[in-house]
Amino acid sequence: MTIESGGTVKRERKIRLGMVGGGEGAFIGAVHRIAARLDDEYEFVAGALSSTPAKAKASGLALGLDADRIYTDFEAMAKAESQRDDGIEAVAIVTPNHMHAPAAQAFLKAGIHVICDKPLTTTLADAKKLKRLVESTGLVFGVTHNYTGYPMVRHARELVQRGVLGDLRVVQVQYAQDWLTESLEKSGQKQAAWRVDPKRSGAGGCIGDVGTHAFNLVDFITGLEVETLLADLHAFGPGRTLDDNTQILLRYKNGARGMLWASQVAPGNENNLSIRVYGSKGGLEWRQEEPNHLLYTPFGQPTQIIGRGTGAALASAARVSRVPAGHPEGYLEGFANIYTEVARAIRAYRNEGAKKGKTGRDKPVKLDPAIAFPTIDDGLKGVAFIEAAVKSSSKGGTWVKL
Repeated sequence: MTIESGGTVKRERKIRLGMVGGGEGAFIGAVHRIAARLDDEYEFVAGALSSTPAKAKASGLALGLDADRIYTDFEAMAKAESQRDDGIEAVAIVTPNHMHAPAAQAFLKAGIHVICDKPLTTTLADAKKLKRLVESTGLVFGVTHNYTGYPMVRHARELVQRGVLGDLRVVQVQYAQDWLTESLEKSGQKQAAWRVDPKRSGAGGCIGDVGTHAFNLVDFITGLEVETLLADLHAFGPGRTLDDNTQILLRYKNGARGMLWASQVAPGNENNLSIRVYGSKGGLEWRQEEPNHLLYTPFGQPTQIIGRGTGAALASAARVSRVPAGHPEGYLEGFANIYTEVARAIRAYRNEGAKKGKTGRDKPVKLDPAIAFPTIDDGLKGVAFIEAAVKSSSKGGTWVKL
């Protein structure tokens, strides 16, 4: 919102949002739309919701889109929307992995901001091309590593940045699921089928789907840079060519050591993302399935349970919390925080463009340091991580530089 003379509050217009993918039956598309609506920052106005024309049209009509804003392919959408006075300002890309790069390129070239699901692309070469395109346009590019939006993840990050844990020494992170324990892809289940298909998923299976979330969570909280890794990627599912379980050792540039486990064949685990960080002065632990609490242990002292919404929560956690303590916030709210942070960046882009009397696309806008969301750089790191892990595992488990 903006404050006019006389103290009148005038809300800036909503950001016009489009979507590629996410049609009927697509879980993640609905999640993105809910996240975009939660803080009332976006207006969903256009979409190329399926590669099947009939499904694209049916999905768009079911979601209330005007018939002339329902597209059957993303290139036509990017071209048409960029020429409309009321065209979209941002697009959410929620397709299988292999379509991320071409869709993102089309919209960036059309001058439209991008919010892309992870992993950024299926190859490091494509990820680097996208980064160069983002840099040349100055457009906002967000990657939906949504777990970075949780308040207590922000709290943990601030503790590390303040030096409360001292010199970081050990990191352990995992993301364990069990939904691919049996060969679900052979039943025709769409979400399983594309995730085990290298043509649509890329070189990584489980590591690309959930392992990148674990990797990104460490990066976001600690800021540690990986120097080398040693990976063992394995497929337990009969006939699978992509990994469904991965175990990785990590060596960081500051001398810290890490372990990452990602699995989709671990019975009893639903979305068991958790992280433990240990330094010379203390340690912390956070679990996604109990997201409103962070465990913090100063060395030699009892463990503290820090609750979201309590007086103990730091400012970085409080600014992305919506409801009082005792009312749980979770997956959808964390996702919405990413959308809202991106919205703040887009609004800054708008304002800077207005000041310059032009689009402002010659360079990235300056943002409030408090605004934090995964960017093109984080997406690039994730793809580099996948490629290094695949390379290490294919060599029998050797140390590989990132």
